[in-house]
Order: sequence, then C-alpha cells, then structure tokens
Amino acid sequence: MRDRIHLQGARVVLREKTVRDAWNEFLWRTDPELAQLDAALPLTMGYDEFLNLYKEQLRYPLAWAKPLSVDTLDGAYIGNCMYYDVDVVRKAAEVGVLIGNRDYWNGGYGFDVVVTLIDHIFETTGLNRLYLHTLKWNKRARRCFEKCGFQPVRMVRRSQREFVYMELLREEWETLREEKLAARDALAKAGAGR
Repeated sequence: MRDRIHLQGARVVLREKTVRDAWNEFLWRTDPELAQLDAALPLTMGYDEFLNLYKEQLRYPLAWAKPLSVDTLDGAYIGNCMYYDVDVVRKAAEVGVLIGNRDYWNGGYGFDVVVTLIDHIFETTGLNRLYLHTLKWNKRARRCFEKCGFQPVRMVRRSQREFVYMELLREEWETLREEKLAARDALAKAGAGR
C-alpha cells in the first residue's frame, strides 16, 4: 500500500483525493471561467459519466502523476493541485494548482498551496526541477508562482495560446526555502480572522 499524503500548510491541507471531492471538481471543470484559466474547454459530459471516470482514476492512479485536493484548515474543499509528467530520468515534473472556490481567491491560498507542494516534492522525491506553463495573460497566477520561487524562462505557444514556461530548481529552492516557508507561515497570522 502506498503512503497517503496529508500536508499542512499555513491555511491549507493538501490531501489525497476522495470520491466526496467529485461534485465540486465537476462544477469547477464545467465552469467556463475556470476552464479558461486552466487553458482548457469546459467539460461537457454529465455528472454521472464524470463520477464514473473519477472513481476509476481513484481506483487506478497513474504512476507519473500525483493529484491532491486542497482544503482549508477547517475542512472546506477549495481546490486541487498536482505534480505530473514525472520524468525520473530527467528528474523533473510539471506542477499545477487551481483554487476553484472563488471565495478563496486573492487571499494567499494559492501561495500557501504552491509553497507546501514544492517543499513536499523536494523533501520526499529525487526530483531536481519543477516547471509549469501559465497563460501569458494570467498575471495573478504568474505573480503567485514568482513569489513562490519560479522564474520565467521562455514563451511557449500551444493550441494558439501563449504560455510563460517557468521553472524552479532544487538548489534554488534550498536557498529560498526558509524565506518562503516563513512567508507561508505568516499567512496563518494574517488570515486568522478569515
């Protein structure tokens, strides 16, 4: 049996996905604005079909991907994150995050999720490089990723969309780690009333 992941940040918990997450994830994946932020088309299948596929993904997880759910400390399910396209030869993986519940936008939750995920990956795997693609026009996401330590490397064009390719190397994270964890933990004090 593989280890279960349960990571606590300052204001979030990253945990294994469960079937209870399916309804919210369905709503987020059918939402046109959220799909656009994810450079995807909104899902058009019905919930029953989605639920069956979701259960299959839980039953048979992919070895090269690790999807996680994001909860607040009080248990509200607000989004998801993952690392995927894990390449053990190049020691690299792509990361992604979505805060699907708009009530938690612009509150530091994305920063908390990304810093917690980065730290987990570099502390528990042999990966040396994390990267991501974010839409060129999505300035909020780019600011968040840069604040977490990712650096823009180049522009990438895919499916008639322009993305900023960003990366973070293990040695850079080791230099930034204490500063980023302290900034993440400061969110707990700043958001105590939220």
